[in-house]
Formats: sequence, structure tokens, C-alpha cells
Amino acid sequence: MELRTVATPLLDVGYFEAGDSNGPVAVLLHGFPYDAHACVEAGDLLAAEGWHVLAPWLRGFGPTTFRSPSTVRSGEQAALGSDLVAFLDALNVERATFAGYDWGGRAACVVAALWPERVAGLITAFGYNIFLTEQMIKPGPPDEEANRWFCFYFHSPRGEAGLRQYTRPLLRQIWEQASPKWRLDDATFDRTATAYENPDFVSVVIHSYRHRYGMAPGDPQYAELEERLSSRPVIDAPTVVLICDSDGFLRKEKVEGDDAISDWRPDTSRFTHLISTTHVDGGHSMTQENPKEVVAAFRLLSERVGS
Repeated sequence: MELRTVATPLLDVGYFEAGDSNGPVAVLLHGFPYDAHACVEAGDLLAAEGWHVLAPWLRGFGPTTFRSPSTVRSGEQAALGSDLVAFLDALNVERATFAGYDWGGRAACVVAALWPERVAGLITAFGYNIFLTEQMIKPGPPDEEANRWFCFYFHSPRGEAGLRQYTRPLLRQIWEQASPKWRLDDATFDRTATAYENPDFVSVVIHSYRHRYGMAPGDPQYAELEERLSSRPVIDAPTVVLICDSDGFLRKEKVEGDDAISDWRPDTSRFTHLISTTHVDGGHSMTQENPKEVVAAFRLLSERVGS
């Protein structure tokens, strides 16, 4: 995959590109605390099957930078979705099939909900990733809350200072917690950790985790979109939901004869064209840990509805 940059109204977006420029477009989207390198293996496999693959860094990550110092360093979901549409516009892509998890899966779901004409298909980790603050502020069971310790840590000035001072060790701890069965090596982590050197990384991350819990205002330019998202709009695109059974952020319940089964169930009620819900091995970084499963999901969508 080749590294490129394209300008949108708000951002200079860094992205990987591979494959046939005349083929159907596949957009691969990373989550937090990862970067576009999480999409390289799946991207190469898709390119070999004729897809035109694009894998951008999200705002505040790696080479994706803000064009103006006056732009709010927002991490809210409407901003991520709007960035994705602007990215498509800048590359003259009318329609694409998206695969994403965590922040990237949320961006893809936002585009599928608000700009359905741009989405040929959707592959998303853990179901419907659009959230409501009213739901987020409700406490969960203690073990579930403990799994999300960093979300609450980032709410405080101490947490923001900790992220700035201990960026790499803090995020590596989150990464290892998110994927407890993955033997993460230094080279893989260091390749991604360069994305944290973006000057706006901390600001975007802190805003994201404060805004979703109602602890920070959003960027006014996204207020109308956030209002539309608050109705939990349905997603009509053909959808494959992948559930990573070793995700360290999910509550687990031991089931006789199978310790890997989770008591957590994805929200699929808002998908009107659900093709499949599939459990796969691996932890939180869906595309990086399950590249072949992601490619299989693209094949399934192509078989069912065409590319």
C-alpha cells in the first residue's frame, strides 16, 4: 500500500492506497489507539482481489492534520463521519464499501446512517456503533466499568496530563488490555505509535472521551448532525457484523464447555439489511487481527449484493 495525502476543507488526510483504481472501492478504518497500519494486511489482500483500497488516518492521528489552527479539535462522532464524507469527495469516490471498528466503525456507521447513498456495504465490529450520551452516562456493572477505566481517566485534567506525559506506555497498556491473546511485539507497536506524535492527537482523544459522556460541548458546526444521530437512525446498507471474541473491553461470562463465549450481544436492531453476524477470533483491533475474516466479509457482501 502506498502512502498519499489529500486535502479536504478541514484536513490534510494521510491515507494508504492500493489496488485497481477502476475497481470497487473499499475503505478500511482504524480505531483507537491504532492507526492506518492496522489495515495494511487486509488492504493488500483486497487489492489482490481487484478492490481499490483506501485506508485513511483519522483526524489527529499520524499524517492527518488540521489545515487551520482555529478548527475545533473535536473527536465527536459527527466530526468523524463528516471527515469520511469529505475524504470521499476529495478523491471523487461516489460510493464505497466500508470496514471499521471502534472510532473507524463509528465513522462508517455515521456515514451509512446520514449519507446512505455513499455506502455500498458496511462491515462493522460489534454492531451499531452510533451512541447517545443519555446511554453513555448510565453506569454499568463494576467489572464493565473497570474495563473502560481510561475513558473516565481522560475526563480529568490528571488523565489529560497523563496521556501527554506517558503517551506510549499508557496506550500500549490499553492495547494489551484490548487484545489479551495477541503477543504484541515492539516493532508493531512502534510503527503505530508514531501516529501519536501528531500535535493534535491528545486534544482530539480527550475531546472524544469527554464529549460522548456529556462532559464537553461539541463543535457547533456538527450540532445538526449530532441531533440527527440522537434519533438512532436506521442503516439500510447491506451489513456484516463481526464480533471479536477475545476483546478485552467486553464482559465475559464462562459458559460450560466454552470459556470464549461472551454474554455481550451486539445491537443489530438498527440494521434493516443485515447479512450476517459472525464471531471471530482475536481482540479489539478487528482489521489488524482478523484480516482474512474482513476480506471474507467483503466477499460475502459481493456475493449477496454485488460490489
